[in-house]
Amino acid sequence: MKRQTFALIFLCTLTGAFAQPQGARGGGRGFAPQPAPLFFKETWKDFSGNVPMTQDFVVNPDLRLNLYGAGKEDFHVTNEGNVPHIWTGLSESSCVLTLSNKDNFVDLTGKAKIRWYTKTSGFHEVRPVLKLADGTWLIGDHFDANTFDYHENEFYLSEVRWLKLDMPKVQTKGVLLEKVDLSKVDAVGFADLTPGSGHGPGGYSDVGWIEVYGKPIKRDTANPSN
Repeated sequence: MKRQTFALIFLCTLTGAFAQPQGARGGGRGFAPQPAPLFFKETWKDFSGNVPMTQDFVVNPDLRLNLYGAGKEDFHVTNEGNVPHIWTGLSESSCVLTLSNKDNFVDLTGKAKIRWYTKTSGFHEVRPVLKLADGTWLIGDHFDANTFDYHENEFYLSEVRWLKLDMPKVQTKGVLLEKVDLSKVDAVGFADLTPGSGHGPGGYSDVGWIEVYGKPIKRDTANPSN
């Protein structure tokens, strides 16, 4: 009986010794997605007043600003609360702000992510928006709505579900997409789908700094005709 018990223990130990390396190889150490590098950060120029947002208030010289919405002054830049930020309180309808790098697309697959510093009022929400290199517009089901004060939030783009966005109307279309290819993105930004209610609490979004993490792809390399 003792011999049988000893043999059984030895066999289990031997099996475990062989199984562990196989499991390690099967697990694919080294195949896990690596953290994405910082592609850009934008903090907006500090401004004590409250004026319509323009390219002049973009700090990063490599970024191009684009604004979409029903009104010409949907986005304002201000420093209320000692935080330079974009404010949507005067937006006439849903609106979108995007930033694109002059020289590069960005690969937002794997562990690519967005970090931003936001605050909202009422039922307003800040959602990610992407413009793909082929011209497709997407808006995500992720949103941040921090009504108490500014919060820093981050999220992986691969965990977001996406709807198509009809631009420049800034209207959602269809149903959530089963698959999207984020390997070549032209512009990254955010949307507020609710019209603003003017000055005072109840209806606006504030977006302080925004960081985008992803792999740059040279525009001339990705598309020689670009």
